[in-house]
Amino acid sequence: MAHIHIPSEIPARFLARNKAANGVFGAMALIGAVSFFMQLGRDSQSAWISYVSNWLFFTSLAMGAVIFAAATTIVRAKWNWSLRRVSLSGVAFLPIAAVLLVPMLFLRENYFPWIEQMSYDYIVQQKEAYLNVPFLMIRNIVGPAILFTLAFWFAKLALRPDMGRLNEADLDAGQRSWRSRLMAGWTSQEEEETRSRNVMARLGPILVMAYALVLSFVVYDFAMSLESHWFSTLFGGWFFMAALWGGVAYTALAGVFLRGQDDFAYKAIGIQQRHDVGKLAFGFTVFWTYLFWSQYIVIWYGKLPWEQKYMVLRAGHGWGTFSLFVIVCCFVVPFAGLIGKAPKKNTKWLAFMAMTILFGLWCERYWLIAPTLQTSGYDAANMIFQLGIGVGFLGLFMAAVHWFFNTFPIVQIWQPPQFEETHEQELVHTS
Repeated sequence: MAHIHIPSEIPARFLARNKAANGVFGAMALIGAVSFFMQLGRDSQSAWISYVSNWLFFTSLAMGAVIFAAATTIVRAKWNWSLRRVSLSGVAFLPIAAVLLVPMLFLRENYFPWIEQMSYDYIVQQKEAYLNVPFLMIRNIVGPAILFTLAFWFAKLALRPDMGRLNEADLDAGQRSWRSRLMAGWTSQEEEETRSRNVMARLGPILVMAYALVLSFVVYDFAMSLESHWFSTLFGGWFFMAALWGGVAYTALAGVFLRGQDDFAYKAIGIQQRHDVGKLAFGFTVFWTYLFWSQYIVIWYGKLPWEQKYMVLRAGHGWGTFSLFVIVCCFVVPFAGLIGKAPKKNTKWLAFMAMTILFGLWCERYWLIAPTLQTSGYDAANMIFQLGIGVGFLGLFMAAVHWFFNTFPIVQIWQPPQFEETHEQELVHTS
């Protein structure tokens, strides 16, 4: 195993504030809003399909990145010391996700077919203990509230020790404001670092379990329940593991971007970090395909009509080509493109593979919902509006993480003792 060197002194580096970038993000959000309301007037069901699928993608991406940071904390990973803060940046989108969730709580028969079917469908009636509107609203308010709160707490614990190492005179007004908030009740640098390390070690597993449970409920409600006679015991796991995969891909892509913005980040996010995050991206490519195949093969050999319908809708009825495209983006391209060491170490190629994975997952979230409600087949016009709404969500996501990197150090300054190395090495800065 390669030795991982963590510098004894890590400088505080921030992404420079950029009004032009904020203007671009605002324009993207406006495009999304206009696309949604235009589609709402044209085809309200398709508008909500696009809205929900984009919410599922970007929220699961943000949570997946945070969980990636939590998972590497739990296992005391050393290799990602310079990427841990990059993964944590996903937490900045969660307040936006909470606000965007509110309209989804009021969706009714035009989105959830089981609400109307409850009056005449015997099979749906047997699921009434779970499929009922009051319980739907309760679990989609309480569940995300608990999950997001735990994520904020974890992020606070990770950020707080850095505040004591910052020189207030070097900070701008926004950074000083957040430093003041996070340092409320401050004791001493050593005590704060010890407390954060110990609490994060206990909180991490709780956060991971809440993540798996809540994201399973969310995807059951907004995707699987739409086909009210069909179910899969792997559906929740497939969704939240894909979200973690998205978090890994996002970390790789954002890490590559930050290398080009800061000299220290260029050195710190070196060849070792790119290689290791590339290995994880490759591994989850195989795992995503394994879970997909595990669902498909059981349906195929069982040949039960109520199990086959979900796959039949996606294999035919105008959706076959789109389904194949999802598989190509989520498996064929990243699997072939990340085999071997060299592709993982190549900065531009790793970024391209990460973007391909993220685009494939974005299409997959749409694929989870649209074929069930739009049985007439793939509609190119609907996909254009889906793309427009996606641009809006992307603008909000990028604005959130951009603010995070403007406000907090892009590389974690404090390093828990279990991550420190006792030997001396030069910081690898191979491009």
